[in-house]
Amino acid sequence: MCGLAGLWLPQPTPAETLQAQARAMANAIAHRGPDDAGLWCDPSAGLALAHRRLAILDLSPAGHQPMASATGRYVIAFNGEIYNHLELRRELEHSGRLQRPWRGHADTETLLAAIEAWGLEATMQRSAGMAAIAL
Repeated sequence: MCGLAGLWLPQPTPAETLQAQARAMANAIAHRGPDDAGLWCDPSAGLALAHRRLAILDLSPAGHQPMASATGRYVIAFNGEIYNHLELRRELEHSGRLQRPWRGHADTETLLAAIEAWGLEATMQRSAGMAAIAL
């Protein structure tokens, strides 16, 4: 089971400070995801996300998290499984709203593409599965 962590400080914060705090949080949950670790931060917003990965669906680096959407508008740290993500992929492909070709096979990438195309609420309503996300 993956692990995710994040922090938000209500003021601009140096990237080094955010990264150090997020890395410490991720290290505390290293047992949740021994396959990979990632950090993302936005110093101007005082925001950071951390992820510890247990690779299940996509074992390649294409499943690395936190993961940015095609446009860069969204960044996600995700734990769980979207059982119907292949169905959602097909629907996105046929809708013409897919922003770029798929990079990998992770349901995380499917969620991001769906959120960009349909919005968060509609995506979650269409998704069958169990998940915890930071977006």
